[in-house]
Amino acid sequence: MTRRITLAAVLILALLINANAQKGKSKNTGPKPRNMWEIGANGGYLFYSGDVPSEFGWAAGVHFRKSLDHAFSLRADLLYGMAQGDNGTNRMFDSKWTSGTIFGILSMNNFSIDRRSRKFNYYIMIGAGVNRFETNYVNEGTGMSHTERERGTIMMDMAPHMAPGAGFAVRLNKRLNIGAEYQGMILFGRRADLLDGTELEKGIRSPFRDIANYLNLRINYNIGNPSRKSEPLYWVSPGDVVFNELDELKKQQDEAFQDSDKDGVIDLLDQEDDTPPNAEVDTKGRTLDSDKDGVPNYRDKEPYYPPRAGEEVDDDGVVINPMPRPGAPGAGGVTEERVREIVDEVLSGYNLSESGSTVADWFLPMIHFGTNSSTVKYSDYGTLAGIARMMTSNPSLRLVVEGHTDQTGGEAVNAQLSYERAKAVVDLFETNYGISRGRFVILWKGKDVALVPQSSSYMNRRVEFRAAGPNDYEMAPPSAGEKQDGY
Repeated sequence: MTRRITLAAVLILALLINANAQKGKSKNTGPKPRNMWEIGANGGYLFYSGDVPSEFGWAAGVHFRKSLDHAFSLRADLLYGMAQGDNGTNRMFDSKWTSGTIFGILSMNNFSIDRRSRKFNYYIMIGAGVNRFETNYVNEGTGMSHTERERGTIMMDMAPHMAPGAGFAVRLNKRLNIGAEYQGMILFGRRADLLDGTELEKGIRSPFRDIANYLNLRINYNIGNPSRKSEPLYWVSPGDVVFNELDELKKQQDEAFQDSDKDGVIDLLDQEDDTPPNAEVDTKGRTLDSDKDGVPNYRDKEPYYPPRAGEEVDDDGVVINPMPRPGAPGAGGVTEERVREIVDEVLSGYNLSESGSTVADWFLPMIHFGTNSSTVKYSDYGTLAGIARMMTSNPSLRLVVEGHTDQTGGEAVNAQLSYERAKAVVDLFETNYGISRGRFVILWKGKDVALVPQSSSYMNRRVEFRAAGPNDYEMAPPSAGEKQDGY
């Protein structure tokens, strides 16, 4: 009979393993990670609750356990033990117990969602299984209607039982935990009251069934590859996956808002992540070559002076074979080539053709302002000087000067401040470089066109430049609003 119980328990365990394998083949639609199995051994005190008080008894067993999710798990137990009892007068017994049980276990502490590792695991369980017991008994005394002294053996083969229980475990590390547990086994069937070999009267059972009780200590070990599988999920907080994903998103966000190459453009927008130190870049972080002569601005001594057809530049971006410009000494008469250039200028309006490209295609740098300020920084005077030189070299060019603010403050205040920033730049061109006011078109955008999502970023407090076209008209100044700090 012991072989039958063992065979039945092994069969149930095989079914559990197969069901879990099939589940692993299905599409995983949730965040539940793959997790390890638990195996364990236990030993403790076995005693019967019946008509005869129990004395010392013992039992030992093994188990296999698999989590279904963070709260529920299944466990298969095999148990063997011996119990005995004596009422001190006329009744005594000794019994051998063998059983196999499948438990459904509910971990109580995983109903709270936090991100801490579980140090303790409290659980309740309910199970069902089969058992076999063999009880030798001795009944003596006058209370027996059928005999003065009775000896015998009761054997119960493959009887079913129900098994409630509860326990707790302590996590030692990712592989190992220890615990303590109680389980009771309530028998069913005709001999459910005969664990202790005693009936009150022949053929009449006691008012309560006999119950096999097992108090035990357990040592448990998790099997599986820890690099590919987590601990059993009853040790993992249900919120762990969510919090890990939030941490990963925060990490990605922090990385995106870094400026790894220190060019003033965050990595989220930067299309050139290895910009040389001190190089000028456009709004996408690309190294600027404003005059498109093949020499980047940070090495170009004439960054806004494009070479004309036939002209060449050296490694410093300086023209080494300058051709005479109209009106310059030695220019001579008007050549046929110059006539074509004049015709091109008239036809292209304000988009002046030079070296196959237009002034509208040139990238002009932007300048930035302090918080709540429309004062041009001294550090930007060199940039504005280069733009002024380009306008002097192209007297037909008109320039759009467009003011912006960051995203803090009210609409009216930001509109006025963006206008004042654009006007301050135009006034500087007119005062310092003698460029006519009529060659500038002032536009103001307030806080509507942000370069970066950070509301107070200095990247948004700027003035941009571009060549004006026939359809560009100056905006009327906004109505002045009361200034506030922080824009």
